[in-house]
Amino acid sequence: MSYQKIILAGGNGYLGGLLAKHFSSIAEEVIILSRKPQVQKGNISTILWDGKTAGTWVQELEGADLLINLCGKNVNCRYTKKNQEEIINSRVVPTRLLGNAIKNLIKPPKLWINVTSSTIYRHAEDHPQDEYTGEIGYGFSIDVCKAWENSFFENKLPQTRKVALRMGIVLGRTDGAFPRLLNLVKFGLGGKQGDGKQYVNWVHEQDAIHTIEWLINQHEINGVVNCTAPNAVTNNELMQAIRKAYGIPFGLPTPAWLLSIGAAIIGTETELILKSRWVKPAILLDHGFEFQYGKIDEAVHDILSLRV
Repeated sequence: MSYQKIILAGGNGYLGGLLAKHFSSIAEEVIILSRKPQVQKGNISTILWDGKTAGTWVQELEGADLLINLCGKNVNCRYTKKNQEEIINSRVVPTRLLGNAIKNLIKPPKLWINVTSSTIYRHAEDHPQDEYTGEIGYGFSIDVCKAWENSFFENKLPQTRKVALRMGIVLGRTDGAFPRLLNLVKFGLGGKQGDGKQYVNWVHEQDAIHTIEWLINQHEINGVVNCTAPNAVTNNELMQAIRKAYGIPFGLPTPAWLLSIGAAIIGTETELILKSRWVKPAILLDHGFEFQYGKIDEAVHDILSLRV
């Protein structure tokens, strides 16, 4: 199936690049809204915006089949007051801006997907959290997610279906978490982090892309959707899978106290590693979405086999 126009707001990052490449082969045009100018590549073009104010970019939203909002400062940093403000504003401000822009369009996007985060759920080691009965957690990262989704749903847009896609950790070969975990394994440090019992929400990059494309034609689905693999794993199981696939049988574990020191040195927060994120993609499964890489061993094997 082909599409006329796909818009990626804040699409210069890792996932945005994957989506632009994927949709460029099945859409007439792919437009990236970005703060930085880019040379046009085939039918992928970049329109400048600052994510804060309306401009000529608004007219590009007219007639779009899909708008994907990927805006947001990387949370891999220390949660200083300044960083906290930037993390929240970099999500809420562009989301609210897009909503206000869509309200005034003659032919608004048919579907607007806001890629949010599955970290909105509570720390869970007892059972998975799904869209129906999942419990919202507490703390700064959860406050970010709540403000983010509130800004997304605050505008009534009767002609635009909206999906808040609560994304897990995207595992892929070129960027994101996986190359960093692989480096730990290579240097013999690929053991469990903390007690290793914390669950990791993950999704293979191809399943993340196919979920977004699949949602275009699922007209009955709107609201919150979890985008995570159906088989969550513990941190210990994840590191074991990477070691096994790479052929390194042993990895030194990193206790929580050492993680705290390391996190302070490299400028991040231990919560990103130690929080147990156990999330189930109930809506995707209930509506028949088929994951290509539903198990961690399959996903890791694929990523490593195609690395260059």
